[in-house]
Amino acid sequence: MKYNFDRIIDRNGTNSLKYDFKAEHGKPEDVLPLWVADMDFQVAPEILEKLSAAVEHGIFGYSEGKDAYFQAVAGWYERQFDWEVKEDWLVKTPGVVFAISAAIRAYTREGEAVLLQQPVYYPFRQMIKENGRIPVNSPLLLEDGRYRMDFADLEDKIKTNKVKLFLLCSPHNPVGRVWEEEELRRLGEICLRHDVIVVSDEIHSDFVRQGYRHHMFASLSPAFADITVTCTSPSKTFNLAGLQVSNIFISNAGLRRRFQKAVSQTGYCEVNLMGLTACQAAYESAESWLAALKEYLEQNLSFVRAYLREQLPEIRLIEPEGTYLVWLDFSGLGMTEEEREALIVKEARLWLDSGVIFGPEGEGFERVNIACPRQTLALALDRLRDALRKRTAADKAEC
Repeated sequence: MKYNFDRIIDRNGTNSLKYDFKAEHGKPEDVLPLWVADMDFQVAPEILEKLSAAVEHGIFGYSEGKDAYFQAVAGWYERQFDWEVKEDWLVKTPGVVFAISAAIRAYTREGEAVLLQQPVYYPFRQMIKENGRIPVNSPLLLEDGRYRMDFADLEDKIKTNKVKLFLLCSPHNPVGRVWEEEELRRLGEICLRHDVIVVSDEIHSDFVRQGYRHHMFASLSPAFADITVTCTSPSKTFNLAGLQVSNIFISNAGLRRRFQKAVSQTGYCEVNLMGLTACQAAYESAESWLAALKEYLEQNLSFVRAYLREQLPEIRLIEPEGTYLVWLDFSGLGMTEEEREALIVKEARLWLDSGVIFGPEGEGFERVNIACPRQTLALALDRLRDALRKRTAADKAEC
């Protein structure tokens, strides 16, 4: 393989949220972190080359993207998703969560309802509450190992709560669904019927497994585009989260003006130089790196699937269709939330994302980031297996 994804890179002492803030999060110093969604892989050499040139230049003044930046971003979405965007649709922000928060302020008033589908990326609910709005949940339904939307419930919640803003996660984090075109069209028709604006978080769109296809929600019809704020970023795809750059597309001029005003009210104006540089380089030059990465991640997923089947049959994999996050069902262990936390953190010495933070529907689940060298993944699973066997042996001894 041209790129060495097996290389172990020590991230300790780099101000890494994933590795350097264990004590601050109440975790033992020896835990192995597979929680927050960034990767343990060095970025594509084509990106490093452009960043190195910017560092060598040595001046880090105010910066802004020019036409080449837009062409790089637009070219990516046209090549990958057959979605044509215009330059005046683009609003740059330091992150997708920032954009979601701005959209909540732009399109709703305090005390109004915002709809989401739990279990879902936990900042959705956090941003709704932090901005003084009311979260309304239309839970996803788990049937035969696959999640689906409850359209009847969703429409009822919209009508009952006078919802005017909906937060869509596509592909879905944490359950790994890649929504089918028919599902998205049905959702869009409901939103059109009730004048609901859709904020579509499509940050994981580049991680879709073979046999599935990601559809940009706004691309499905001009009517859908007219009610949609599409949130994109190179951060998950190319491991650039710390450089804080996102590209938000809003074709409706009125919605865009309201969004821009909400962003301006925060005092934010220019994306940082390194974010601009890395984003442009990624979309222009790092496609082969991404292809190799996706192949490696597919092998990691195969490793996890086989390991669970052979060594940890009590834990069920919810088969992912997209993202590099796996959603594991621990309910077969028959443990309480506290018992499972003790098993994972204190006994297995792992730091995962407990499913309950994604909503009560996530209780009994854990989200695991598999974007790491296979050696790291194997170590984590070995720790979990050994801790569970030790606990089982102890329970038998007591009996």
